[in-house]
Amino acid sequence: MNVPDALKYTESHEWIRPDEGGIVTVGITDYAQQEMTELVYVELPDVGQQFSAKDEIAVVESVKSASDIYAPVSGEVVEVNEALADDAAIVNNSPFDDGWLFRLKLSNPSEIDYLMGAEAYTSRIS
Repeated sequence: MNVPDALKYTESHEWIRPDEGGIVTVGITDYAQQEMTELVYVELPDVGQQFSAKDEIAVVESVKSASDIYAPVSGEVVEVNEALADDAAIVNNSPFDDGWLFRLKLSNPSEIDYLMGAEAYTSRIS
């Protein structure tokens, strides 16, 4: 199971990577994509939408289930991964790189401090 040290994690298996300018990239963890198996569809938020931490923000569907994705922090959607519309399996193949879901401009950067580090997340899924 891949759990990169540089990321933060949520109880609901989203990861977050701080980028420059108060922007964060969000995706689902390697554990989550393995549990769901083959992803077939991703419903992403619209650019410009505002969300609070823990709001439902997206949906991923696999051959066996659909799961809600929650905003790990509050912010405005500034970009979505358009490539997933044509090939949701990118998330399975590269959950931390090419398979990112969306980017948020943070409205409260301190919320990142409440997310789990890699060690705590690894303990949770073990």
